Amino acid sequence: MNRLAIVLGAGGFIGGHLANKLKKEGFWVRGVDLKHNEHQGLLVDDFVIGDLRDQQVVKRVLDQPFDEVYQLAADMGGAGYIFTGNHDADVMHNSATINLNVAHQSVIAGVKKIFYSSSACMYPEYNQMNPDNPKLSEESAYPAAPDSEYGWEKLFSERIFFAFQRNYKLNVRVARFHNVFGPFGTWIGGKEKAPAAMCRKVAEAIKNGKDEIEIWGDGKQTRSFLYIDECLEGVRRFMDSDTFFGPVNIGSDEMVTINLLAEYAMEIAGKKLKLKHIEGPLGVRGRNSDNKLIKEKLGWTPSKSLKEGLEKTYRWIEARVKEL
Repeated sequence: MNRLAIVLGAGGFIGGHLANKLKKEGFWVRGVDLKHNEHQGLLVDDFVIGDLRDQQVVKRVLDQPFDEVYQLAADMGGAGYIFTGNHDADVMHNSATINLNVAHQSVIAGVKKIFYSSSACMYPEYNQMNPDNPKLSEESAYPAAPDSEYGWEKLFSERIFFAFQRNYKLNVRVARFHNVFGPFGTWIGGKEKAPAAMCRKVAEAIKNGKDEIEIWGDGKQTRSFLYIDECLEGVRRFMDSDTFFGPVNIGSDEMVTINLLAEYAMEIAGKKLKLKHIEGPLGVRGRNSDNKLIKEKLGWTPSKSLKEGLEKTYRWIEARVKEL
């Protein structure tokens, strides 16, 4: 009999890719989200449109002892959404409510194993002030001081799942994602992440005959970006581990400046453009995944270069821009 999996947040970028991967691995898969996945066709056996803030909806979809539950549903977006402060109440209320509901119902339903996707945004701001030397090892999370309410909610929800593990023997896995990107993700509208935004800006400039693109801040802030296939590989290896529960970083340790990210996108497009630096929401100065723990515990770390993943992402976004 097929193993049963449910992906909460299957209408989103990572959730959609994950649901399809699980289906290809032979799982019976149910996807749940507020909306259908707008960018990729899902191969799932069952898809439920539902609001996981509603306890009755959670009860309806987590209705049996699933072998694997993936809790990726959250109110989230890129810097333009998270760091303006305009959405803080919704971000905290919506995501925390979902996680409280899911943890509680997972115990009642007797699920075998549950994965929760936390974020690098929960790390302390004071360890991310130096763009050349950020500190994001897993144990550095405390004393806590995330730079956004999104980060605080992620930290709180990590603690929810581990509390349910301690008190109700819920079999949890908690991973901290670092800037996951790839085709079939949000690329326009304010919720897109930096790689997608950069690819779109370059493609739009070329289409419209412009000679420059805008970059928020001085562009010297650093980040690492993880290609979606590598993210899924890390998640699946983590879920198959029976001795390690996290939290663990799932991210790339190839750190680049935002200016260099823009240069890479231009290189892939074959067009040199000027960078115009403007005011905008920035987040921390430096962020990079520390992969020592995942290597030690799972014997694996991401190996694809940023440029390799960015090439595929650019081609997909370029095609969308041409359709506009």
